[in-house]
Amino acid sequence: MEPDGVRIGSIGGDSPSAQAGGYDAGWHMTANVNIPFVGDRSDRRIFIEDVYPAVDGGRYAVKRTAGEAVEVWADIFRDGHAVLAVDLLLRAENTAKWSRAPMQLRDNDRWWGSFLPAEPGRYIYAIEAWTDLFATWRRDLLAKRAAGMDVCIELEEGHSLVKALAPRNQTQARRIRIAYQQFTQFEDPSMSASDELAKAVRCGDQSDLTRSRDYLLIADRPIARAGAWYEMVPRSQGCVSGVHGTFADCIDRLPDIAALGFDVLYLTPIHPIGRTNRKGRNNSLHAQAGDPGSPYAIGSSEGGHDAVHPELGTLNDFRQLVAACAAHGMEVALDFAIQCSPDHPWVIHHPEWFRCRADGSIQYAENPPKKYEDIVNPDFYGAERDALWAALRDVVLFWVKQGVHIFRVDNPHTKPFPFWEWLIREVQSVDANVIFLSEAFTRPKVMKALAKLGFGQSYTYFTWRTGRDELQAYLSEITGYPERECFRPNFFCNTPDILPFHLQSGEPSMFKARVALAATLSGNYGIYNGFELLEHEPIPGKEEYLNSEKYELKTRDWNKPGNIKDYIGRLNSIRKSNPALLQTSNLRFAQVDDKDVIGFVKESVTGDNAVAVAVALAKEGPREFWFHFGDIEVGTPGTRGRIRYVEDLITGAKHTIEWGGARLGIDQEQDPALLLRCFS
Repeated sequence: MEPDGVRIGSIGGDSPSAQAGGYDAGWHMTANVNIPFVGDRSDRRIFIEDVYPAVDGGRYAVKRTAGEAVEVWADIFRDGHAVLAVDLLLRAENTAKWSRAPMQLRDNDRWWGSFLPAEPGRYIYAIEAWTDLFATWRRDLLAKRAAGMDVCIELEEGHSLVKALAPRNQTQARRIRIAYQQFTQFEDPSMSASDELAKAVRCGDQSDLTRSRDYLLIADRPIARAGAWYEMVPRSQGCVSGVHGTFADCIDRLPDIAALGFDVLYLTPIHPIGRTNRKGRNNSLHAQAGDPGSPYAIGSSEGGHDAVHPELGTLNDFRQLVAACAAHGMEVALDFAIQCSPDHPWVIHHPEWFRCRADGSIQYAENPPKKYEDIVNPDFYGAERDALWAALRDVVLFWVKQGVHIFRVDNPHTKPFPFWEWLIREVQSVDANVIFLSEAFTRPKVMKALAKLGFGQSYTYFTWRTGRDELQAYLSEITGYPERECFRPNFFCNTPDILPFHLQSGEPSMFKARVALAATLSGNYGIYNGFELLEHEPIPGKEEYLNSEKYELKTRDWNKPGNIKDYIGRLNSIRKSNPALLQTSNLRFAQVDDKDVIGFVKESVTGDNAVAVAVALAKEGPREFWFHFGDIEVGTPGTRGRIRYVEDLITGAKHTIEWGGARLGIDQEQDPALLLRCFS
């Protein structure tokens, strides 16, 4: 039986090639009948490949900062030797009008261009390429002239080419006509090959125009890329023991927090707290009289997610807090926790939004073996999911109207991915200034998936990374491509839920080292109130605070002796003065000949600021070490060079780089970190 196909000839018989090659004389060459006719494929001449930046081939948005140029690269080529023209296109997602700019050929068919998203929002960019017939003719003409050849016929062909062009619009037609008339008036007909005419007719014929797919970009406000977060529990900001704090107490604390240089005041949930199954101190199942309960058990007869806890104050009091923060150069971030107390108005008025068990009761939250009897979770895939999703969106928009533009989302990985992609797009279509922080301590791929879906920042594993090798490996992972295009890390040193083991000894040098690492490695970092006071008493054997204020009221002496407020304030001041520290991706690790010291160099987006950092990771000291700068170069484009000397940003001491490095010292008792401005 002959193989399927169309017989187009045979190799066999008595031919010498068949005998030499050992072919079976009965075998026939065939063609696959599924291959289209030539006419179906002959128009695909131009290829646009490896477009950068892109996340999953353009399925998800690249993240950038409004007001900063975005570089775009692509490999673009066609068969033969014709000259290509390439344009980079940009438009806001909610408009149809494109702006365009020519891309430039660098080398090896790699093209480069850039655009500037001036305002926060969602954008679409694409690439168009076509054969530039005039540029191809012009190149060949100039080459022949340079070789002394007669080009009269070529000039006639060029004139005919221009006359035959079909301009896309009247403006282009006028430009072509003026340029052509101007240069055909000269006695030297070769003037028709001028640069001006070449520019005018560049888009005159685009018969083989090829366009890439559309790529998405989210341009966020600068605070999405860089900010120092201070997390507080509002009810614990009062001055009298056992008395519930208020928004007014929070306002009284603002001068102190602002003086430390923080940009974001992040509040744990401020909503009414349920009474059913209310938790007692240290997460006990039975609350005593006066126990305030967990702020994450949201909802009571006083209201739900769009209400404030009465003991904190009124909605107007909250708006005054937002205004007071703005006056101190800070923003308020709210905790968006999608969970309800059994007393939540939704449970009462919309029981269809929740999943019932076989006995008719609503399932409370679980993360076996952990149980959260004071919380029930909505059913995102229930029959009434449309109404539920819309209600949650409206909660966020309600707080946006109150002046909140940053939301820390509690456990987003336990909710449907499609919900987040929809919600974030819905909210940002109303106000492009809104930023969402993903609090998802879960599997790495899930954390990255949430970032792709639109979260502007993400919690990370920094909280548990302590050794040099694991820190370098982790930073290399999240600052590599394509992670850096969508995953913006926020390095929290501690949280109300997490007191890491390395802080439980209470040593000031360790607290300083961790906040120095967080503040210099990442553009975004945060601390939970009490960190500055070195609070470190754990539940034995666990990474949790004993007597956690999640379940009780606390009062503190915010100027308690031994605090590290001055240290944190100095770090934040140095951050604000050095743009290199206000980003995460442009990071290079340096070789340090001490395994317990980590060293790295960071550069600003524009290249005009570079800072080297060394942090001692172990408590033993003092330490001396050689910091190898090697072939690391810094500087703006055109002025880049190896580092010649560094200047201590705290003491002002200068160190000349010799033999590729410098010998430095750290006394952890004074300061476990060195911050050095680099000069080339």
